[in-house]
Amino acid sequence: MKRIVFASLIATLLMTQTVLASDWLPVREQSLQVQPGSPLDFSGILQNRAIVETDRITINPAGKLARIGENETPLRFLCASLAWSPASGGFPDHATADLYASQLKMHGYNIARFHYVDAALMEGRSTDFDFNPDVLDRIHYLMAALKRNGIYWIMDGLSSSRGAYGGFNDRWEVKGDLKLGAQIDDADFDHWLKFQQLILAKVNPYTGTAPIRDPALVAIVPFNENGLEFDSMMQENVRGSVFSERLKPLFNEWLFTQYGTSDALRQQWGWWATEGDLSDRSITLPTNRYERSERMRDLQSFFIDVEKAATRRMTASLRDLGFRGIILPYNNWPTLQTAVSRSIQDAVAMNTYQDWVGSYAPGTSVQGTSSLVDGLRYLRTIGAARWFGRPFFVTEYDHLFWSPYRYEAGLAASSFAALQDWDVLCRHAHGPIILSYGEDFPHKKQMLPYAIALDPVARAGETLAALVFRRGDVKPSSLRIPFLTDGQSGLTQGINDMEPETLTRLGLVGAIGLQPSAEHQTGSVAVGPVRDGQTPMDIVARLKANGDLVPSSPADLDQGHVVSQTGELRLDAPEKSLALRSPKTEALAFDKIDATIDLGFVSLQSADGRGLFAISSLDGQPLETSEKQLLILASDAHNTGMTFRDAEERVIVDFGRLPVMIRRMALSLQFASDGAFRISPVGLDGHIYPPLINAIGRQNITLTNDPPSGPTTYFLVEKTEAPQANQ
Repeated sequence: MKRIVFASLIATLLMTQTVLASDWLPVREQSLQVQPGSPLDFSGILQNRAIVETDRITINPAGKLARIGENETPLRFLCASLAWSPASGGFPDHATADLYASQLKMHGYNIARFHYVDAALMEGRSTDFDFNPDVLDRIHYLMAALKRNGIYWIMDGLSSSRGAYGGFNDRWEVKGDLKLGAQIDDADFDHWLKFQQLILAKVNPYTGTAPIRDPALVAIVPFNENGLEFDSMMQENVRGSVFSERLKPLFNEWLFTQYGTSDALRQQWGWWATEGDLSDRSITLPTNRYERSERMRDLQSFFIDVEKAATRRMTASLRDLGFRGIILPYNNWPTLQTAVSRSIQDAVAMNTYQDWVGSYAPGTSVQGTSSLVDGLRYLRTIGAARWFGRPFFVTEYDHLFWSPYRYEAGLAASSFAALQDWDVLCRHAHGPIILSYGEDFPHKKQMLPYAIALDPVARAGETLAALVFRRGDVKPSSLRIPFLTDGQSGLTQGINDMEPETLTRLGLVGAIGLQPSAEHQTGSVAVGPVRDGQTPMDIVARLKANGDLVPSSPADLDQGHVVSQTGELRLDAPEKSLALRSPKTEALAFDKIDATIDLGFVSLQSADGRGLFAISSLDGQPLETSEKQLLILASDAHNTGMTFRDAEERVIVDFGRLPVMIRRMALSLQFASDGAFRISPVGLDGHIYPPLINAIGRQNITLTNDPPSGPTTYFLVEKTEAPQANQ
C-alpha cells in the first residue's frame, strides 16, 4: 500500500512538473540585432545626429540639459550602461563596435556611461598605469562610433578602488583604499589625476580630440560611489574598523579648529569626549556607525568639509585639463549629510536599486518583492536627494533579476523619472543590449543580475522607457514640492539619516527636491526644514487648499492610493498596480487583473498572471488616431534549468543555462475605437510575423505571448481597412 501511495505521489509530482514546465517557453531567436525599419527601430522616432561642437551639452538657465546651439530646448537622455568586464566580454573590436553603436541608436539610447574603464585597462597588468593597449584602442574606437551615432558619453574618472595600480586581480571587488585616499592624501589624489591626464586628456586617434575636450563628453563622475560614509560601510569588513584610521588625525585637527580645547569639546559632546584628548589629538572615531550623538553630528560636518574640499579640488583639476561639462561627485547614498556635500555641485547624480545582489554564488538571495507595495520607495528616496534648479542624473538603477516583479521597472522608473522631470536615466548593466545569444563569455551564458541585455523582461522595460522617458510620453509635473534645508545646521545625530520616508511619498504627487530655506517663496507650500511633526497628508491638504492640487484628486499617501498631479499616473500600492494614461502611451504594471481596468484607449479585462502591459503610438499621433502602435506584454523569464532552494524562488542554487524561457501569459483586452485592426507578433529582433488577430474595436480579444512564431514580448497593432474579425 505504501508503494502504491508513494508511486501515486511521484506521478502527481511529475505531472505537476510537466504542467509547470509547459508554462515556460524557450526563446527561439539567436540574433537580437534589431532589424532596420522594424517596430523596434526607434531611430526615426528618437533621432540622434552625429555630434559636433554646436551639439555640446550645457546647463540652460532653467537648470536643464540642452545643446549650446539650442539652449531653449531641454533634452532628456536614455543611458546605456557600459560596465563590461572580461567575464562579460570586454570592449568590442572595431567592427562589432560599429554595429553595437548603431544598434544602441536604434534602441533609443542617446548617451552611454563608461564604467570600470580603469579596471578593464589594468586587468592582468603588474605595473602602475601600464594600460592594455588593445583595450585602450577598443575604448577609443567605441567612443568614436558612439559619437558618430549621436550617443554622448558619461565617464567615470575612476571606478575601482584599485585605480591604475598594478598587481591586483580583484579590481571588480570592493577592495582598496583609493576612494578615501584620493580625498585626503596628496599621493592618492595625484594617482587619480594622472589617470585623467593619461586617459581623458590624451587625444583619441579616432576622434582627433582628447575626450575631456570633446563635445560628446557630457559629464564626469570623478570617482564612482566614493562618499566617505558609504565607502566606510563597504570597507568595514576589509579594514576591520568602522572608520579608517587615516581619518583620525584629520578629524582631530578639524575638532581642534572648531573647539580649541577638550573642555569645550566635552561641553558639546558630553561623555563621548572622554575617549581620547584633544590636546594630543587622540580623540577616537566612533566604533558604531549607528551611534546617535553630538559626536556623530560633528563627524558628519567633518565629512561634509572633506567632501566639499575634494569636490573643489577635483573640479579645478578637470577644468584645468580643459573640461567644460558637468562634474558629478558622490553619486550615491541619499543621506542628509551627503546632500549637503552635494549642495555645491552644478548637478546631482544618484544610484539606486530595488533588491540587491552582491554575488553570483549559490545561496545568494533576493527579496523578490514588488516596488509598488511601498510606493516606489527606491525611486522616491533618491528623488529627495535632488537639488531643484539643477540637472539630475540617475547613473545606476535596476529592479534586479531574478525578482518576479522586475517587470515593474520599465514603467515605474521611466514614468516616475518623467514625472519628476529628471534629465538622465541609466539602468545599470553589463551593456544594455547584446547582438546575439550564445556569446562564449561566463556572464553571457545565462541571464544574471545586472545582465539586462539577455533578459526579455528588462529589455521590454527599456523599450518602454525610450518612449515614456526620452520621447516624453509622460509629462512632467508642474507642481514642485521643495524640501527646505538649512545645510549643516540641520544635520541630525545619525550619520545615515535620510529624508523621512513618509514625506518622500509626496513625490508620487508632484516633483520633489531640496531647496535652501532662504530661497523659499512665501505663500508656496513646502516641507519645512524641521521635518519632525510634518505628515504627507497634512501637506497634501495644504496643497489642495492652496489650489496646487484638485480637491477631488486621490492622494491618499498613507494607504497608497495616489493619482499624480498630472492625472496620468495612478498607483494602487495594496494591489501592486501602476497605471499610465497618456495621449501616446497607456500602460499597466499589475499583480493581477480580476476586474476591468479602463486605461482610455484600451481596457484590460483579465490576465492569468502578473506582468506589464503597454501600448504606444509609433507614428507620433495620439493613440486614438494612431495607425500603428507597439504593444508590450512582459511576464517573467528564467534560464533553462534554473533552480532554487525555496518554493518562493528567492534563494538561487543554479542560474541554469540558455535558452531563456519566457513564462506564458494570456491577457483579455478591448480597444475603445470602432475601426478594424490587426495584431502581429514581433520577434525580439523586431521581425514582424503574420497577423495573430484580426478584429474590430470594442470586441473582446485574448492575446497570448505564445504565438506560433515563438514567445515574445512585442506585438504590432495596425489599423486596417475592412472590418474583418477573427481570432
